[in-house]
Amino acid sequence: MAANDISGELPPFPDDVPTYPLLLVIDYEKLKYGDEAERTTLWDACTTLGFFYLKNHGVETQPMWEMGEATMALPLEEKMKFEQGDSGNSFGYKAAGACNTDEHGNLDTVEFLNVSRDDALARPAKVHRSYPQCVEDRMSAIRTFIETSDNITRTILDVISDRLRLPRDVLRSKHRLTEPSPSEGRIIRNPPRNMTKEEVAIGAHTDFGTLSFLHNILGGLQVLVPGTNSWQYIKPLPCHAICNIGDSLAIYSGGVLRSNLHRVIPPPGEQGRFVRWSLVYFLRPAMSSLLAPLTESPIVMEAVRKNGVDVADNVSAEDWFTRRMRNQRVGNRMGPETWRASRGTEHIFPTAA
Repeated sequence: MAANDISGELPPFPDDVPTYPLLLVIDYEKLKYGDEAERTTLWDACTTLGFFYLKNHGVETQPMWEMGEATMALPLEEKMKFEQGDSGNSFGYKAAGACNTDEHGNLDTVEFLNVSRDDALARPAKVHRSYPQCVEDRMSAIRTFIETSDNITRTILDVISDRLRLPRDVLRSKHRLTEPSPSEGRIIRNPPRNMTKEEVAIGAHTDFGTLSFLHNILGGLQVLVPGTNSWQYIKPLPCHAICNIGDSLAIYSGGVLRSNLHRVIPPPGEQGRFVRWSLVYFLRPAMSSLLAPLTESPIVMEAVRKNGVDVADNVSAEDWFTRRMRNQRVGNRMGPETWRASRGTEHIFPTAA
């Protein structure tokens, strides 16, 4: 069984490590039916840290853990037939050590598999690529996970539109299901290992896309506390997903919404003896969507007027995503400048760092 099955056999999250004060908790059932207090809590979360818990979401994760275990148990030679490559493509398998975690060239320690939303929804047709047979055999369950997750993130997107005083169709048009998208489901495996303070499983980053919807049981996720150099754990809670704002929403909102730096290190305390599994759905804009502040919103217009947003003209979501992916890959490294070129909105909105 994957470590993320709630069996009571895993050690608890320790109480003696630096932990971010409990994130705001959003009840999805209340949010879905328009509860005003819940909508306000969501807005507060998205404009402060950009991270929040989501409960009562109803997503069935067990089939995805089983798919992940079957995939990661394959021989490395077999998994590498489905490797992402160095071109900036995300879909497929990524081996541990394929990406840098910092400008010094340290390597990541996680392996993962990304399944394109486009592929999952189109099967048996192929949009982007093929996957290991154990993944193809479970594509119906993967589709269910992706469809359910996608619907949840779109509900959140509508609430954000309302709070930005932006017509819902504006953000919806950036995320049309009928257009190719880098949106994907990801299963991540991080084995237990001793690491130095300079090593991390996944380096400090902001997320590429719109919204991230994460499931995990063991600790390891950390956020950089705004206005400090302090990294603190986010404590996993049973039956609660962890959601966060990504770069595109930060840009669309002119920095009103926060895409915060975060990273993954080994689980703390006794949890570090176990394999850490994570499951995430990334909602991202359609590849052709341009990334620029949506000044149809008076709130965004005021933020741009007050702070300015230095985004190159006519940057598409595809260009933004590909640049960030490509420059993290070890095979493309020319020096520290390569990793720096993979950075996100922490340089556009310095308060994200």
